[in-house]
Amino acid sequence: MNYYKHHLFFCLNERTNGEACCASQGAQAAFDHCKARVKAEGLAGPGGVRINKAGCLDRCAGGPVAVVYPEGTWYTYVDASDIDEIVEQHLMQGRVVERLLLAPDVGR
Repeated sequence: MNYYKHHLFFCLNERTNGEACCASQGAQAAFDHCKARVKAEGLAGPGGVRINKAGCLDRCAGGPVAVVYPEGTWYTYVDASDIDEIVEQHLMQGRVVERLLLAPDVGR
């Protein structure tokens, strides 16, 4: 058994050279919203869900991005309602949110 059922990493990388980055696209607000929502739903902690910050995940062209493990499901999102959908569908019901999937060929 895994320590966490799901581990969700949000790229919060910030680039100062003008290149695209998740931090400039609201990633911190999405992370904060997700963390609060998971806690409010009682999903946080061992055997449940862990929400973590990550540095660059090297998928900048699709940003902002987040990835759910152990599945390795990559998402892109726009706002808090997208994050809510990931929490409700993927983390709570085990169903991938197809419309938010990051295309497999998207890189930096």
